[in-house]
Parts: sequence; structure tokens; C-alpha cells
Amino acid sequence: MASDHVDVLIVGAGLSGIGAAVHLRHNCPKKSYAVLEARGAIGGTWDLFRYPGIRSDSDMYTLGYSFKPWTNPKAIADGDAIREYVRDTAREHDVERHIRFHHRVLRAEWDSATARWTVHAHRDDTGEEVVLTCAFLFTCSGYYRYDEGYTPDFPGVDRYAGQLVHPQHWPADLDHSGKRVVVIGSGATAVTLVPALAERAAHVTMLQRSPTYVISLPSRDVLADALRRWLPAKAAYPVVRWKNVLLGVANFQLSRRAPGVMKGLLRRAAKGRLPVGYDIDRHFSPRYNPWDQRLCVVPDGNLFDSVKAGRASVVTDTIDTFTERGIRLTSGEELPADIVVTATGLNLLALGGMTVAVDGAEVDLADTVAYKGMMLSGVPNFAMTIGYTNASWTLKADLVATYVCRLLRHLDATGQQIVTPVAPATGELEPIIDLKAGYVLRAVDQLPKQGPAAPWRLHQNYPRDVLLMRHGRLTDSGVRFSRAAPAPAEPAVGQPLAARDADAPADTPVA
Repeated sequence: MASDHVDVLIVGAGLSGIGAAVHLRHNCPKKSYAVLEARGAIGGTWDLFRYPGIRSDSDMYTLGYSFKPWTNPKAIADGDAIREYVRDTAREHDVERHIRFHHRVLRAEWDSATARWTVHAHRDDTGEEVVLTCAFLFTCSGYYRYDEGYTPDFPGVDRYAGQLVHPQHWPADLDHSGKRVVVIGSGATAVTLVPALAERAAHVTMLQRSPTYVISLPSRDVLADALRRWLPAKAAYPVVRWKNVLLGVANFQLSRRAPGVMKGLLRRAAKGRLPVGYDIDRHFSPRYNPWDQRLCVVPDGNLFDSVKAGRASVVTDTIDTFTERGIRLTSGEELPADIVVTATGLNLLALGGMTVAVDGAEVDLADTVAYKGMMLSGVPNFAMTIGYTNASWTLKADLVATYVCRLLRHLDATGQQIVTPVAPATGELEPIIDLKAGYVLRAVDQLPKQGPAAPWRLHQNYPRDVLLMRHGRLTDSGVRFSRAAPAPAEPAVGQPLAARDADAPADTPVA
């Protein structure tokens, strides 16, 4: 059983983990660190998902790192380009040699007497059990399961004679050319898959139980293209980044404050891209308000174009049963399908499935409250990365990594060793993820909570969080700094415990 110690242990070598390592190297250069990655490659989500058309649903000027300009002309980038961007970042900043692949973290145990985490991991490549210790544990593993996606129990699926595929496990040799394809789902994955598959398939049907808000954005950023001709990348990048941040904030605030207005704008935009007389209210007008769930982005309106060209269609109905040749709907219509793709969502898995204990007591994540959206009440020297639900993940990941570095420097400067969030005494608690999407609702009872006000409330507002995370106070009522509390020395063999404190004043408690 191998054992090792580092100052900071980062879990996950995806977009968040690589970014965290770079921030640590530059802001806390004297800290030793390691990155544990369960899989065998850098990239996280962008290495795992390989389905046709895989791309970001955020612009890369905000999904990219704050310290590494995105120079590819495509603002909405494909998965391969994002994966290479993450890998290039790891190489450029000498992070690669600190990554330990095939290390799946199973458990972490905090000991207040030593101010140290003991982390248990399993090496999937060798079967070896590995134990590491660290002073600070930083999880960047996202919040969904990598080994399986969510697939409902469809009636009659066993008799279906075609090929059934989940996007999370797309077969590399699957040829959909000339095939009839049905994609079940209406979320980000489905709206990505449909136009990509429609390029070669005989026909693609997007079968949805209910519609989702779909918005078309340009695949290239006009301002970025203009600035790129006159300014160096490092000068142009933050300008475009902040422009897109502010547009996103305005979009979200309009959706929250005037949902009817936003509904009308989205409907009008869809109508302009679809055939005359198309039933927009049935297929592209959800029952919920914009941003109760994420808006689905389609670059250059490619989904709408596929529908308009007749290469794809949208059917809004429920499944009665699978048949040998396809799917029979509740309406009685049957959709013939050579391939059925279940783009039906993800399964949440907080902290990558690892269990956590503090001084021998198991931590139930559902009983904790998130401090500034990144630490957990009662869990010392621990941080996690959870990105925004209404903006690019990396915007929040960058802020969290910066804040962790500030905390580490503060501990060193003050001679403290431990930072522990303390849950708010009063106030109504809500799930940390505020979306009403199915994958969130299925796991809401397993997630940490958020409180009624800062620093326990997530405001989903990047400019506000910049002030809080980069420039706000590190000391407030929500957090406690301390030093390790060593266990009392054992009495000499044969010596009564009370004898050790014989000279202590009468009112001194005995440890």
C-alpha cells in the first residue's frame, strides 16, 4: 500500500482540476500538490463524451480559463478542441507530471489532532490501494457519474431489435449513415446530437415528452474577430470575456424579472428560423419559465435548420412502448427506428462518490450547508468546485481556485492551520443547485444545502462573486480559523490518569 503526503490534494484532472492546479502553482508556489484522476486521461467531461457533434453549450471566452486566452475562431467549440485546450494548459504550466491517473478516490478522513486528511484511493489499472495525506483537500470532480448515464425503464425495450445507445457511452464504430434515428430527450445533449446525426442519417426524430427553450447563437464572436485583427490575444480576451459575461447576466436577470418578455423573445427567434405554420407552441414553448432549466444553445441555429430542411423532425409525445421496429407513442403513432439514442440525462454523484468523515464521524452531505458555494459546514480544510448553472462552469471554477489560494496564504500568514465553515444558526435551507431539471430533482436529497443569505447563498452572479471571492473578507461569521488540537499525552504505564494533573488548580478541567 503506497503512502504519500502533499500540502494540497486536487481530485479530478478535468477543466476544473487543471485550472485549480495552475492557480495553485502561480499563487502558492511553495505548496506541494498532486492531482488524482480516476480515468486515464486529462479532460474530464471533454475526454469522456465522444458522441457526434459534442460541443460546449457556453461560449469559450467564458468557458476558457481566465489566464489562458481562447484563440480558436469558434466561440462555441467542439469537444476535441476543448479537450486539447485543457491538455495544452496542463503541459504549458507543468501540471502533467503532478497527475496520478487511474486513482479513484474512495474515502477521505479528517483528523483535527494532526490537521490532516487521509485519503484512500484505488488504482484501477493495478488494483493497488493507495493512501495519501494532505493538509487541504480540493475536489474538482464535477457532480455526475462518469460510469453511467440516466436511462428510464422503458416498457417493451427488451423486444426492440434495433440498436439502443446512451450518449455517455457512444460506440466508436457506430455507423448511422442512411439509418432512421430517434433521439429521446430535449436537453443540451439531444439538441447537439440531432443536427449532427442528420448530416448522414436517413432521418432523425427528436422525441420529447415536453419542450425545452432553445436559443440560437453565432458560432463565431463578431467582437472577438474584430479585436483579434488589432490587439494581442491577452488584451482582446478579457474584453470579449466580460462582454459575454454581462450579456449572460442581463439574459438571466431579464428571465427572472420579466419571464413573459423572455418567453416572447425566444418564441419570436424560433419562429423566424422554422417553416411557416410550424407548431412552435407545441414543440418549442415549455411550460416553465426561462432559466428554471438551462437554455439550450444551438450554434448558428443548426437544429432549426435541420428541421426546416426536412432532415430532422420534433415529436412531442410520451412513449407507450418500444416495439421490434421502433417506438409506439401514447397517441398511437409509431416511430420506426434503426437506432434509438437515449439522451435522457445524467445521474448526479456528489464529490465523485467519495465518502467523507471528520474526526471519526461520517459526513452526510445533505446535512451540510455550502459556504460561498465552495466549502461545507463542519468540514475543515476542504473545498469543492461547482460551476454556475446560468453561465459557464469555468467562471466559478476560476473564482473558487483563486479563493482557495487566498485561504492558504492567509493560514500561512496568520500561523493558523485549519479553516472550518460554521453553519448558519437560522434561515430556510434550499438545495445548492437551483435548477428544476430532472437530474437535479432525482438527487436533491443527496446534495448540500444553501442558506438564505451570503455567505451561505449562491447568487449565480459572476460580477457579484468577483467582488466576494477575489476581494471580499476571508474572516466572517461563517468561518472559523484555528490550530490543530493535539491529543493529550498518554500517562506513564501504571500511573493513574489523575496523577498527570495533580499540580493543576482545582478548577482546571482534566483532558
